Amino acid sequence: MFFTKAKLFLSSVFLISISTSFSAQNRISDHNNIGWYAYNGTFKLDSKFSIHTEYQWRRNDYITTWQQSLLRLGLNYQVNPNLQLRVGYAWAETFPYGDIPINGMGKDFTEHRIYEMATITDKIGKVDLSHRFMLEQRWVGRYSNANLTSEDQYPFLNRARYMIRLQMPLKGNSIGDKTPYVAAYDELMIGFGKNVGENIFDQNRIGVLLGYKFNNLVRLEGGYLNQIVQFGREIEGKNVFQYNNGFIVSANFNFDFSKKIVD
Repeated sequence: MFFTKAKLFLSSVFLISISTSFSAQNRISDHNNIGWYAYNGTFKLDSKFSIHTEYQWRRNDYITTWQQSLLRLGLNYQVNPNLQLRVGYAWAETFPYGDIPINGMGKDFTEHRIYEMATITDKIGKVDLSHRFMLEQRWVGRYSNANLTSEDQYPFLNRARYMIRLQMPLKGNSIGDKTPYVAAYDELMIGFGKNVGENIFDQNRIGVLLGYKFNNLVRLEGGYLNQIVQFGREIEGKNVFQYNNGFIVSANFNFDFSKKIVD
């Protein structure tokens, strides 16, 4: 079953790569160096429910200027050991960066999201495998004219996301306390709905990470990040793609309040 899923996923990635290569001549490319710094915190309330908190400080030129500020909150429900559901809210502020800003007027813009997520986990030998499926309802800020200092329109967009992640301990057969590990993931984002522009293919992200689990409370990760972003607008009749390469560093915390609540 695992190899069948892997073949289907790799075939999809291959087909997307072929289709995008054919259209390469009809595009404008913008290359940037990025650095993402993330906090993730889970607050366990009982055996089923927990609260997710997250903040990402995303920078351009590795750390010099803003790329995006992202806050995400959510309520988790653990259906069983291999399936977790989440609903939540996210706020993002995207800034003008690179040679071609995402906003056509060169302004920063605010985005509000509601999202639903399901994560399925599995273990094959020493490898931990997870599939994350997410739906986002997005209200993306837009300016009706260049003289405005704040957004006056928030068109509604939908986006679907799928991420596959594999991780493996560098010692032992599982990731326990004081264990280094390696991880890799690929996430594809697809926009849909009447307000989606050129970017039906919205983004793709690939990460290769080294991690260390200190204990059940703290886990750190860091490594290489590749982000491809397609704009929702054209310039001179050509699609615009950003190719962002850099690194990501994240601190992950798991706080267990379930025993305190029971006591």
